[in-house]
Amino acid sequence: MDSREIAQIAVRAADSKRASDIVVLDMQNVSLMADYFMIADANSNRQVKAIADEVIDQLHASKVKVYKVSGKETAKWILIDLGEVIVHIFQKDEREFYNLEKLWSDAPMIDIRDWVEA
Repeated sequence: MDSREIAQIAVRAADSKRASDIVVLDMQNVSLMADYFMIADANSNRQVKAIADEVIDQLHASKVKVYKVSGKETAKWILIDLGEVIVHIFQKDEREFYNLEKLWSDAPMIDIRDWVEA
């Protein structure tokens, strides 16, 4: 499975738990860290955890290795390291504060409209 397919699984899982403002950045020509960053947010730490759990469950079901999960204790920003894909799930205020989209503004955004059901 390639990194784009892994990102699609993460996006669909996050969308199924009502994640807000899901964005995927194409990092391939910007950073050696990962091919894609998925960024999403939620209104509460409970919802952030639920989104992260669903992403992890769907990835495991697809036999994708989850290398590390950070931030689950406070659930203000949960980072899921999938190697080629890094998933960031924030509470809204944390996302605004860290503003990864601006930090990585050189990375083009992927059109994910066809990745999620309307």
